[in-house]
Amino acid sequence: MKIILKENIEHLGFKDEVVNVKNGFGRNYLIPKGMANLATTSAIKVLEENLRQSAVKNKKLKDEAQQTADALNELVIKVTAKAGAQGKIFGSVNTIQLADAIEKVGHKINRKYIKIKGDAIKTLGSYEASARLHKDVSATIKFEVVAGK
Repeated sequence: MKIILKENIEHLGFKDEVVNVKNGFGRNYLIPKGMANLATTSAIKVLEENLRQSAVKNKKLKDEAQQTADALNELVIKVTAKAGAQGKIFGSVNTIQLADAIEKVGHKINRKYIKIKGDAIKTLGSYEASARLHKDVSATIKFEVVAGK
């Protein structure tokens, strides 16, 4: 079954994309929750016209995302966490703390689009994460977990 996505859905596709899904997933989950529409020929024509009109706006958003990605690729973000004597963190560092640290530097990224490579961070040190800023733009974020309050 072909559907048109109304929003970005992890592991499926991006907003305004036509994708194939199984009938049950489309009819019982995506369409009732308002995440997608059935991809009829008329709906696809309307979508193509809307995409054509929004191409200029989308280019501007992509350029802004690329500038943010270039800036983030250059930075090394410092995330402070309470730690014990051997460098073991009380709790763990996750995307919420990383998003807050990035915002303090001056860039706003939704934490849902940040993926920390590896398992939960439970020790001090240097790490990497990836962030999807736009459909076509991602950034690699280098960050250090340092002892603090």
